[in-house]
Amino acid sequence: MEHEIWITSLLNSFLAGPANAVLNAAGLVHDPTHPWSNWLAMEIVVALLLVVLFAVVRSQLSVDTPGKLQHVLEVIYEFLGAQADEVVGHDAKKFRVFFGTLFLFILSMNLIGLIPGLESPTMFPQVTVALAVWTFLYYHAQGIRTNKIGYFRQFVGPMLLLAPLMIPIEIISHFARPLSLSVRLYANMFAGEQVYLTFLGLTKVFIPAIFIGLHLFVSFLQAYIFALLAMIYVSGAVSHEH
Repeated sequence: MEHEIWITSLLNSFLAGPANAVLNAAGLVHDPTHPWSNWLAMEIVVALLLVVLFAVVRSQLSVDTPGKLQHVLEVIYEFLGAQADEVVGHDAKKFRVFFGTLFLFILSMNLIGLIPGLESPTMFPQVTVALAVWTFLYYHAQGIRTNKIGYFRQFVGPMLLLAPLMIPIEIISHFARPLSLSVRLYANMFAGEQVYLTFLGLTKVFIPAIFIGLHLFVSFLQAYIFALLAMIYVSGAVSHEH
């Protein structure tokens, strides 16, 4: 059994019943005395924190006197919006909510591990695989919604004669995308977390500060790369030039 952080321990003590009911209904094998895992507990905590954060920001929105937090979120929104416009094109506004949610959710999960006693959910493969699969389903759904049956022409290739060769290649290519997304995020965050914890245990001040800075950089970079790749996949799916 994995080492339980304090939030997971609380959930297993007071909310084991609901978790067991859901896991039993899904037919998943688990320890009934410890149905909550660290990654799930931390993922829920991050989601709740983001809901509270945006509720607070929304209640204090101001055009004349915006607060610091509003400024930060506006900068992120403008940056991601500009990236989406450049990658996806004139229809990018339709997908900004998805890209923004993806970026902020991943970034928050990456950063929360810096708080003592907590862990980054993205250092667990279950979380990164779920994010990758959701992105995979999202861009295919948007492609079908935009191009209807014409979306599947990209799998055939430029000539019908090449279809027997192109269809397997395209299918493998698309299924490799969630694998690439999940492994990249998981590997970088797991390695960064382990390096940070190792040096934190060896020294207490200067060296950990260096790796905290590195962890911050990797957290932002990996969230951005994930969101950018999602933009690229959506762009290819909704393009009319298949």
